[in-house]
Amino acid sequence: MTFTEILNRRRSIRRFTSQKIDRNLIDRLLKAAFTAPSSKNTRSTRFMVVENPDLLARIAEMRDFGSAFVKDAPLAIVVLGDTSATDLWVDNCAISATILQLAAVDEGLGSCWVHVNGRPRKREEPDGETATEWLREILPIPENWQPLCVIALGYPDGEIKPHSEKNDLEQVIRL
Repeated sequence: MTFTEILNRRRSIRRFTSQKIDRNLIDRLLKAAFTAPSSKNTRSTRFMVVENPDLLARIAEMRDFGSAFVKDAPLAIVVLGDTSATDLWVDNCAISATILQLAAVDEGLGSCWVHVNGRPRKREEPDGETATEWLREILPIPENWQPLCVIALGYPDGEIKPHSEKNDLEQVIRL
């Protein structure tokens, strides 16, 4: 598959088959994500691979909006930044997470990013418990690691529709 094909096939997939993902494939995805550039080559991104169905169900509860589908994914990868390595951990994690998602497409998988950092657990309680606090209660996250997002992964269940046709080039200012 060409890079352009990968870009055109990438979608936010929220429905997955129950097929497990082979450990070697997971390792290939992680190796791809570790190739991401990072500020001053700090390589501050960390990953936590979750396959346990009970933990996936608990992760799905980290927010009352936008995360419920995680419980039905065969796998989720929590993308974390080592805050002791750099203050640019968010940027480094975002790049790594994006490469992880593109690598998933190349391997025939679907994925969906669920944002964690700065997000409340409950939409109606924006100043209440955060998704990060919830994850820290249920996962062994080291103190100096901060979760940016959770990437749900699996084999897509259903047809993947192409991108809608828009002229995104209208959003570009040329000087």
